[in-house]
Amino acid sequence: ISTILNNMSKAILLMNLGSPNSPDPKDVRAYLKEFLMDERVIDTNYFWRTILVKGIIVPFRTSKSSNAYKSVWTDEGAPLMVHSYALLNGLQKIVSEPVELCMRYGKLHPSIAFENILKKNKNIDEVILVPLYPHYAMSSYETAVEYVQEVYKANNYNFKLSVIPPFFDNPYYIQALANSIKPYLQNSFDKLVFSYHGIPERHVKKSDPTHCHCLQVNDCCNVNSSAHPFCYRHQTYVTTQKVVETLGLQINQYEQTFQSRLGRDPWLTPFTDKRFAQLPQENSKNILVVCPAFVSDCLETVQEIAIEGEETFKEAGGKQFTLIPCMNSNVDWIQALNKIIDPYR
Repeated sequence: ISTILNNMSKAILLMNLGSPNSPDPKDVRAYLKEFLMDERVIDTNYFWRTILVKGIIVPFRTSKSSNAYKSVWTDEGAPLMVHSYALLNGLQKIVSEPVELCMRYGKLHPSIAFENILKKNKNIDEVILVPLYPHYAMSSYETAVEYVQEVYKANNYNFKLSVIPPFFDNPYYIQALANSIKPYLQNSFDKLVFSYHGIPERHVKKSDPTHCHCLQVNDCCNVNSSAHPFCYRHQTYVTTQKVVETLGLQINQYEQTFQSRLGRDPWLTPFTDKRFAQLPQENSKNILVVCPAFVSDCLETVQEIAIEGEETFKEAGGKQFTLIPCMNSNVDWIQALNKIIDPYR
């Protein structure tokens, strides 16, 4: 009974990136402005960021992005929103705490989620924030956490706010991810590609608290450092290695790449789209692709990979291209997420 009462004083807040209100250019334009004006996404001073975003990127990308969203939009809405709500509903069925959802960008503001939590139980004394980003990056995990903390402080809520750290190496996450991949390995394939969202190299260096390790030390991701809890690149490699070990894959059966680059600055390599064009020439004509940076399918998976990526691959001579869906609201993932949250109850 004491455990139940304790749980009733807590709440769980899931957080993801967000989506435009609709795929119409007006809504996509507003979303792009909010997203790209984030100083942790495009990390230059406000003046130049404003010129770059509002004067160049948004005017030229809105139409293309609108068409991309239209190609994946469902009757229920944007894939990311649909899957995030399904995850919320699945988790709510197995936990006693109230569960809410918010987004870093768009209309599903953290303050709305906080108010919804208090409507369910005004005596909440702790909210457990769960950023749905497995890996630390200033443009995803960091900006989400900082944003929620700003909203929390500005509203002087009486409850405590706890934050779950990136779960890139959590055994429950690794096992759930491996389980989502395993059925696709039953048939023959030439290569399993782990495609992670890319980030600029400067973001990796900026996030390094030592200022002398990431991308500066030889084989930096495999040399122990206090930078690793904040290093996206290191954490993606750890996830890949733990998953392939769980699945029993040999080194020639998989590789890791990075997608979604923007601009001309150096980004993490190898690039996913470049590798899609090269793999058929290396006798890898039947590939599987998984996107572990995302726990929910979104524009970057169902459009950039499943549509554009497959087109690039087959134009280069590839024969079979299979995108392995994100974990979305899989039972294994819901149960794993509950176990990830458990130590913070």
